[in-house]
Amino acid sequence: MNFSIKEVSERLGIPPHTIRYYEKEGLLPNIQRDPNGNRMFEQKDVDWIDIMMRLRATGMSVVTVRKMVDLTVKGDVTIPERKAILEKHKLELQRKQVELDRANEVVNKKLLIYESMMSVHIRE
Repeated sequence: MNFSIKEVSERLGIPPHTIRYYEKEGLLPNIQRDPNGNRMFEQKDVDWIDIMMRLRATGMSVVTVRKMVDLTVKGDVTIPERKAILEKHKLELQRKQVELDRANEVVNKKLLIYESMMSVHIRE
């Protein structure tokens, strides 16, 4: 089953121009076209765009995603390299998560202080 760019856009909740940008940047290799030149996406393409969006949401650069694509196109022989890229990215995500957890603690403590201060003013 093939999907139009509009259908992919609606399924994934992203605008068509984002999908076109990803293709222009080389992140969507081998997208087929119909006789009129319209993009035809297979389920594997939709799945890849979904994965790519999640990687981008975690802060992975377009350059790194493109490297992953280039390695994938070269075949299974590149699995160790792709795995190394994801392991490095995972470590960075874990580092950022620690920072976010600490920041969240600070915000929660500050909220408790404000709630305490407000309850004192309400009683007065």
